[in-house]
Amino acid sequence: MNLMAILSNIRLPDMLDILFITIISYQFYIWFWGTQAFKALIGIVVLSGIFIIANAWGLFLTTWVFQILWQVFVILLIILFQKEIRQILERFNPMKAFGIKQEAGANGWIQGLVSWAFEAGKKKLGAVIVFERSDRVFELITRGTAMECDLRPEILYSVFNKESPLHDGAILVSNGKIVKVSCYLPLSVREDLPQEWGTRHRAALGLTEQCDAGVLIISEERGEVSFFSHDKFQKTKTPEELSKLLSDMSQEEKEPALDITAKIRSWFTRKYKIKAVIFVSVFILWLSFAGQQNFEKTIDLPIRYKSIPANLVISEPADPKITITCRGLRKDVSLLNENNTSSVIDLLSARAGTSFHTVNTGNINLPNSRIQVVNISPSKIQLTLTKKEKPSVSN
Repeated sequence: MNLMAILSNIRLPDMLDILFITIISYQFYIWFWGTQAFKALIGIVVLSGIFIIANAWGLFLTTWVFQILWQVFVILLIILFQKEIRQILERFNPMKAFGIKQEAGANGWIQGLVSWAFEAGKKKLGAVIVFERSDRVFELITRGTAMECDLRPEILYSVFNKESPLHDGAILVSNGKIVKVSCYLPLSVREDLPQEWGTRHRAALGLTEQCDAGVLIISEERGEVSFFSHDKFQKTKTPEELSKLLSDMSQEEKEPALDITAKIRSWFTRKYKIKAVIFVSVFILWLSFAGQQNFEKTIDLPIRYKSIPANLVISEPADPKITITCRGLRKDVSLLNENNTSSVIDLLSARAGTSFHTVNTGNINLPNSRIQVVNISPSKIQLTLTKKEKPSVSN
C-alpha cells in the first residue's frame, strides 16, 4: 500500500471522519476514566490493535480466532459493565454543550444555608444536600420522602438530627426549596478516590458524574464542608468561599454562551496531550482501513493516437484532453496519475476531413483490472485530419 498516495488524496470528509472519531474516543476516555470499565476499555484497544496487525500481516489463524470470539467478547463486556454503560448513556446531555441552565430561584436562602453548614460542621453533624440545576435528578435518586418547604436552618437541623428517621440520606433542593428528603444517591465506581472519603463523598461524586447538580457535603467524622459540581471536588474553608460557590451555581443564564471561538480554543488546549495521543491513534487506525475503502478519483488525461495513416495529420484539436472518473479500492485508485494511465484512440481507418470518435473504457489503459472507469467526459472527440502537403521539387 502506498501511504503517500493515500495521504495525498485525503479529502474533507476523511478529515471530518477522523475528527469525529477522535472526539467520540476522547469522550469515552473521559467517561470511563477512573472506573472499573476503564481497564476493559484499554484491553479492547490493545486487542483491536493486535487484530489490525494480524489482518495486515496475513495471519490467517489469528484473524479467524478474533473474528469468531469478538462478538462473544463484546456481549460479555456488556453484561459485566452494564451499570457503567447505563451511567454513561444517562450522562449524555446535548444541552450542556450550549451552556443552557435553568433558573435556580432566588438566592436569599444562601446566607442562611452557609451559616448553618459551618455550624453543623463544628457540631460534626453529617449532611448531604443536592441542588438540582438543568438536569433532572429524580431519575437518578432512589427512595426519598416528598416534602415542600423553604430551605431554612431549623428544618435542616430537624432533618439531619441523628435521632431523626429522615437523617439517613440526602435532601433534594430545587429552585431554592426542599422537595425531597432521605434520598439515596448513586455511588461512584471510580477506583482512584481518596481513602478518607466515605459513603457521602462517593454518593456526591456518583451523582455529579451523571448530571450537572451541585452537592454540599458535611463530613460527620471531620466536620469538613465540601462541594461537588461537574464531578469535581472542592473543600470550602470559609463561609465566603461556600457562598460564592452557591451563588455561582444558582445564577441564572438567560441566554446560552455563544463564544464559539473560545470553546473551540479551549477544546484543543485543555488536556491537549491526551487528545493528541488519541488523534494520532485514530489517524493510524484510519490509515489501516483506508486502503480497503471504496474510492473515486477524477484525473485529466491527454489523448494519444496510434495507427495514424501516413498521408494524414491531425490539424484540430491540437492538444485534446479528457476527464475520467475511476472507482475502486483507495489503495489502488490513489495511485492513478498521467504516468500510469493513458487514453489511446486508434485512427487506422481514419479519412481526411472532420469526424467524431467515441471514447469508451476500451480506450483507457489502467494500472490493474481492479479499477473501473465510471465516467468519461467528453465521450466523443471531434477530429479534423488533413492530407500532408507534398514537398515541392525545385528544378
